[in-house]
Formats: sequence, C-alpha cells, structure tokens
Amino acid sequence: MGPGADLAMLTPDGVSLASRVWSPPGPGPWPVLLMRQPYGLAIASTVTYAHPSWYSRQGFLVVVQDVRGRGDSGGAFGGFRQEAADGAAAVTWARNLPGSNGKVGTYGFSYQGLSQLLNSGEGTSLPDCLVPALCGLDERLHWASEGGAHWWGLGLGWALQLAAEGCRRRQDPAGWLEIRRSLESGAYLRDGLSLLERHDPAGMGLDWLQCDPERPELWRRHPVAQSLLQRPMLLVAGWHDPQLRGVLDLHRRSLAAGGQPELHIGAWSHLDWHGGIDALQRDFFRRHLQAPIPNPGSEPPSLLAPDPVPAQPAAGTAPAAARLALQCIRTGTWQPQACPPAAAARQGWRLASSGLAAIRSDEGRLLAATQEQHQDHEQVQDLGPVTLVHDPWRPTPSRGGHLGPEPGVVERQDLDQRSEVACFTSAALRAPLRLLGTPRLRLGAWADQPGFDLWACLSVLTSTGAVQQLCTGGLRLRGERARAQQERRLALQPLDATLQAGERLRISLAPAAWPAFAVNPGDGSLPQGGVGLQHRVITIELDLNGSRFWLDPLFGAN
Repeated sequence: MGPGADLAMLTPDGVSLASRVWSPPGPGPWPVLLMRQPYGLAIASTVTYAHPSWYSRQGFLVVVQDVRGRGDSGGAFGGFRQEAADGAAAVTWARNLPGSNGKVGTYGFSYQGLSQLLNSGEGTSLPDCLVPALCGLDERLHWASEGGAHWWGLGLGWALQLAAEGCRRRQDPAGWLEIRRSLESGAYLRDGLSLLERHDPAGMGLDWLQCDPERPELWRRHPVAQSLLQRPMLLVAGWHDPQLRGVLDLHRRSLAAGGQPELHIGAWSHLDWHGGIDALQRDFFRRHLQAPIPNPGSEPPSLLAPDPVPAQPAAGTAPAAARLALQCIRTGTWQPQACPPAAAARQGWRLASSGLAAIRSDEGRLLAATQEQHQDHEQVQDLGPVTLVHDPWRPTPSRGGHLGPEPGVVERQDLDQRSEVACFTSAALRAPLRLLGTPRLRLGAWADQPGFDLWACLSVLTSTGAVQQLCTGGLRLRGERARAQQERRLALQPLDATLQAGERLRISLAPAAWPAFAVNPGDGSLPQGGVGLQHRVITIELDLNGSRFWLDPLFGAN
C-alpha cells in the first residue's frame, strides 16, 4: 500500500482539517475507520496500533485526521473543549467519502480515545461503533490527578509534548529545542511549569497543573450522549495505565444507558500493550460495520455466551469474542469474566506494628480480619503508633505502578528498606488468592505540619525473597486538616493479580512519591515541583487502631 491520499475537510466554521486516507484495493465500498488526533497524522498512533495500511488491507477505508490547530490543520488548538462540534462534522464527512459503504467506526487511545466520545451531533453524525482506549470524561480524575494530588511527572511530560508541537507550528526552533532538552535531561520536573508559561500559556496542560485538584467545581467533566453510549463499543484499558478508572467509568455509564459494551483490560501501560489489540479491534469492526456474513452458520459466536478464552493468546494479545476479558498482571493469563473479590480480600486485613514498621521492613504485620489475637496485651502492643519522618532532602522516589516513569510491576525491596517507609506484611498464604478489584486503605494519619502526602504500595513477597510491587495509590492533605487526628482513606489502582500459596502480601506507606507526585512542602500550599528551600521536614503519625485494608469489587464504586 502507498502512503495514503491527503484530503482536507472543511468544518462548518470554515477551518480546514488535514486528513489522510488509506483505501483497500478494489472497487469497494468499504466501511470507514476514523481516528482524530493532535500529534501529526503521519504518526497515526503507531506507538500502540498497527499502521493504517494494515487496516486498509483488512477491508477498511482508514482516515487519520489532525484535530483543529494541530499537525497541518488550520485553526487554534483548544484542547478537548473544541472536539464536540468538529467530531460530529468529521463523522458525517467520513460517512460520505468516495468508496465508503456509509458506515463509520472510530478508534484511538488517550486523546484519540476521548475525541471519539466528544460529539455534539446525533443520528448519522455519531459513529456506528467505537473503540475508546485509555481515556475518561473527567479531566480532574481521569487525566490530571488522584487523591488530591496532580500527576506531576506524567502531566508535565504530556503538556510539554503539546507545547513543543505548538512551537513547531509557529516555526520556533529555539522553543522546541529548549523543551526537548529539558525532557531528555529530566530538568522538566523542576522547570516544566516555567517552560509551559513561556511556550504554551493558554494550554490545557498548564491549566490542569495550576488548578487545585481539591476543587472539582473548577474542572471540566465532559458530557457524552446517551445514544452514543448505547452504540456498540469496545473499551480498552491497562492495569498500569492512569486512565483505567476513566475506562471503568465509561463501562458503567454505557451499561446504565442500556448499552452492551465489551471491555478488555490488559497488563499494559499507556504505551506498551504487549502485542497490541489490532486483531481484536479488526474483528470488532467487521462484526459491526461490514455486510452480514451470508452463511447463517458462520457468524461469530455471541459475545454474551461463556465461550472459552485461550489461557495464553498469541503474543500476549487480548482474546477475541469475549464481552469481558481481564489479564492477570503476574501470569499474563486472560480470564473471560470478572468475579467478586475473594472472601479474604473482601474481609480484608488490619495493620499492626509495635511502632517499628518504618525502621524495620519485616516488623509490621497485615493480620487477616478472621485472625484472632488470644492475649489482650498483644492487641495493645501491635497497634503502634508508627511515625514516619519525611526529609525533603531525600524524598521517597516513585517507581513502577501507573504513574511511575517506568510503569508496571517492579522490584521494590530497596525502597521498603528506607527508614521513612512503613511496611506491613501478611503471613504466608495457605492457598492461592486472586486479588481482583480496587484496593482500599483506612487508617488514622496526621502530621505536625499543615500538609503531607501518603503513598501506598501493594506488593507480593515471593518465595525467592523478591518484593514485587503490584499497584500504587496516593493521598494528599493540605491545610490545617492535615494536623487533625482523624481517619484517612485512600484508593490504590485497581488490579487483577493471583498470589500463590506460600507468598505474602505487603502494604508499604511512604510520605512522598517523587516524581509521580510533586513534593509536598508541608506549608499548606499547592505542591508544584521538586524540593525547594521552603520545604519542611514533616512528621506523620499513623494510628493503626481501626485500620483496614481490603478490596472492593472491580465494577463497584471506584
């Protein structure tokens, strides 16, 4: 196949949007696959998907379009708020392209995922089916923050990528090079805000990073048409991707609207899908966009039927013909359906320590809810308190998880041995345990300063002595309420992981997670970078009375 044909789409307000079309050989007509993205249409999201020419060889007319103000399209880039009108116009335009059979499906991840859902039209202005991947509707909770803290490293990196594209369009090589050098050296973690203020002062990324995550009324939550949520939809997410909760929210919304969404969650990060979903996506579009198969007995099996799913799909790809498929982050095996958390995970564990859980990684304990203490003095001795001291000169680093610079399952034994990290470890499991759901933690926590962070990591201690971190989550407190002696609650990233008999579970608690979170200065102000002269030593006390760690069902509240 050739490089594709370049076309221009004129929006109702007269802006020309650059588009590239890949056509299959032969006369057609063919269904159309549309992707709308802000990174220059030539890249076509090939960081995660097969090239559009592959899809065209599968019998689709593929269109990749630069959104307004990006790539070679005209107009000014306004972020997500611009996409509803342009998205409706683009679907209508694509539906009427020469060679089209009149049916349109949309696909793409991240920005390209949400751009599918932002559509102000109705009827034929809406796609016939869609595959939103790794995205969500709430800019605060699905794109920029969690637990009251900004996604610092991720947010800055993405905002600067968009700012660099603005420099390219303005023919500002010095600005582009300044941004690029900062990203390559890691200096952006400290000087990123000033770079954005100079090179993209009206950008969506800077707006997010300067907006208080504790004030939801200041943030945009995008509406989506009920009729669109009812269309055939394949939702794609990754356990190690920060937008997982956004996809789960879309799944709930589609079900509530009467839709029948398919959902695949792999052991993937934002950019690494371990072989991709192209065959899965192709088959989805064939079912919903191409003409019915003429032989009655040859239709694909119903997605609602409990068809077996291969334990090890080729190249780690997601299984086909499954309404719901979840991949274990430890083994890579796929399960065709979800189930409630195991009884042990629902009932949970309590945190116990004589007060040395921070200085000794093997001292703190996770006691199963059913575990009995037979002596009253033991009940008193193992409830702390545990004291953490945050030294801003050496903040606890973040690693792996869904917000780390190298996301995924990682070894963290060295981090657990740091003296400001408190560890609580269970007894060896007597039988395998599937951890499926949203981990949640409840305990008393307060500080001697008007601001502190609490970063939680869930790990498994293997039979070889390794400490494999499975998922993470954080909480930020600012102002005088940080000093209040009260219970705190935080949620970790949802997961699906099976532990084997003999392995042990561990919760680790740290007062920082740099650069996943900006370092909390402890003075009540909004953290916006690394350590500075104003940062204070923060002493945090953990009260283990009434503490509990447990898992909520995956499809409950997240």
